Amino acid sequence: MTHSSSTQSIPHSSSVPRHVAIIMDGNGRWATRRFLPRVAGHGKGVEAVRDVIEACVARGVEYLTLFAFSSENWRRPADEVSLLMRLFMTALEREVGKMHANGIRLKVVGDLSRFDAKLQQLIANAERKTAGNTALTVTICANYGGRWDVMQAVQKMLAARADAVADPVGDAGAFSEDELSQHLAMAYAPEPDLFIRTGGEQRISNFLLWQLAYSELYFTDTYWPDFGAAELDQAIASYQQRERRFGRTSAQLDDKKKVS
Repeated sequence: MTHSSSTQSIPHSSSVPRHVAIIMDGNGRWATRRFLPRVAGHGKGVEAVRDVIEACVARGVEYLTLFAFSSENWRRPADEVSLLMRLFMTALEREVGKMHANGIRLKVVGDLSRFDAKLQQLIANAERKTAGNTALTVTICANYGGRWDVMQAVQKMLAARADAVADPVGDAGAFSEDELSQHLAMAYAPEPDLFIRTGGEQRISNFLLWQLAYSELYFTDTYWPDFGAAELDQAIASYQQRERRFGRTSAQLDDKKKVS
């Protein structure tokens, strides 16, 4: 099932965002400020993930998307990358059973071909085990980049049209946003209502570039290991104060509310 772009129509609004996407930033700096190795920050960050998942379920969030490892993160020191991969495998081994018991579906999106075979198998097993769960869909973006996502979607869209159209590239004017959207890595989810970045930085960093077009953005100085239910509530409270117009006027939104 694919979800149409929120830029095409005004989605149903709710006091609680249906889809929250987070860049979990600040693990290393959290550790450095405590004179601890960076690995300690990443380990503490896994605990924060657990807390935020529980908070999202309790608050009725339907989709939680976490940027765990970008395609640019391979540029980090080799020992840190290796540690992150081991941490990812350990988290999968330890947490998937608990997630499944609590009705949580796990998805992992990105170019997974660069991961070793064991990690790829753990991911496949986790997705298969939790596929039928409906309490919350947690998506981990790993070796993911927004530009990669758009490019792979374009390639899939062209391939899908190749059989039906003699010259799929030359007929590009016939392509629509919805046609591309169904090939994005997260076509199964609605676009994020609320985007959160922890750690003080205020940029998107190649995360869900297509999907974040009309998301509400929230930046906090809190490092990810210190981000929990209370901080999530602050972000949601900020979201609730905003008027989501999607290019329309406030008057148009008022008229739509009166009709509905």
